[in-house]
Amino acid sequence: MASNRSDVGRRAVLSAIGAAGTAALAGHSAAAKTGRDDGIHWMLDDDPETIARGHERIERQFQYQLDQGLHHGAQLAVYRGEELVVDLAGGITGTEGEDEEMPMDDAEPDGIETAPDSRFVLFSNTKPLAAACVHVLADEGELDFDDPVVDHWPEFADEDSEKAEVTVRHVLTHQSGLPETPVDQAYEDWTDPDALAEGVEEAELQFTPGEDTAYQFYSFGWIVGELVRQVTSERIDDFARENVFEPLGMDRTHIGRPESEDENGDIDVATLVGFEPYDRVGEAGLMAGYTTEEAAETYNREEVQEGLNPAWTGIGPTRELARFYACYLNGGEIDGTRMLSEELVEEVTDLHVEEPPEGGVGTASRYGLGFQRGGALPDRRGVPAPEGTFGHGGLGSSMTWAEPETNLAVAYVTNGIRDGYEHDVRSAILSESVRSELV
Repeated sequence: MASNRSDVGRRAVLSAIGAAGTAALAGHSAAAKTGRDDGIHWMLDDDPETIARGHERIERQFQYQLDQGLHHGAQLAVYRGEELVVDLAGGITGTEGEDEEMPMDDAEPDGIETAPDSRFVLFSNTKPLAAACVHVLADEGELDFDDPVVDHWPEFADEDSEKAEVTVRHVLTHQSGLPETPVDQAYEDWTDPDALAEGVEEAELQFTPGEDTAYQFYSFGWIVGELVRQVTSERIDDFARENVFEPLGMDRTHIGRPESEDENGDIDVATLVGFEPYDRVGEAGLMAGYTTEEAAETYNREEVQEGLNPAWTGIGPTRELARFYACYLNGGEIDGTRMLSEELVEEVTDLHVEEPPEGGVGTASRYGLGFQRGGALPDRRGVPAPEGTFGHGGLGSSMTWAEPETNLAVAYVTNGIRDGYEHDVRSAILSESVRSELV
């Protein structure tokens, strides 16, 4: 009976958010500025006569999602300019017992408390971190975005073939024509850069480069990772450590689960939980070929987390991810450390590709060079976010964005994988709370 009550509770809050919350949020920014009451306050205040504002409102919304069991653990970090102004952590990252599973029928389970520096799996929020390595190389003149990939990686394609026309820009904007490769789910090969490179070399084009857009779930990482290795002779995880993470003070962020860092051989990464989609008329679709439960089971495996997958296996705390975006928002510099030139940052965060959704249903494809762009509906960064917003999402569990209009850089990561719509709604509500209360 406890399980049924919990399930009903989760469905109730998600239904309320989906039906009423998003509609209320559409006018929430204006309401915050005018002091007008809106339809979402009932979710934020135990006392309806007391309306929380500013940081307290953000914290209460963050905690509300935890209390309702939308996920077991989460972090939210926000930079305004170069200052970390929100740094929240709540819930648990795992259970105390080594073989004890995360409970699915308890909104507030016992376990290891989430700390601000706890590491989470970042999924596709790894892609901008990998793209940053290419940004550094372009800024240093080691490559150009319009270079054919074969100029730096001769084995990538046969000479004079259509595949040889794929450019670095095509890869960063998901227009390479290579959305799939033979090694995408060959997890045993993920720690072998040579095997990954061979998989890309064997992959066949699905369309002419630059003529269409198809999201590169895994291939983005394989191509970018080997491109960096071909240009620098370094693995991308090492290059990212030296040229992105260390300069920005991102000491606990990695591409791939790192080697043990204490005498017990322990690496703390939050345990993922896949939640079943709540009731709806239509069937929930797969995400990158996984159900939510399959994704959690797969990416809880240490051997998968250790894979050199620059599109998926980033791990780190949210506060460092927000700092990464704050650097881009500040023109490539933060706290006196310059990672990129202002000109390069302006180019990569600009809009390069925009395509409407197929059949008019879904979200338009809007890409910078390694970033997703906001402004289209539905948008987990707001309802919708301003068109100049750039960031990324991660498999039903995380969201990042940076916004020149508000000077805010935001990262939100949970250990609860949810169906795309459910994740979009919870992220949009939290994004809009941040935007309305901090601007």
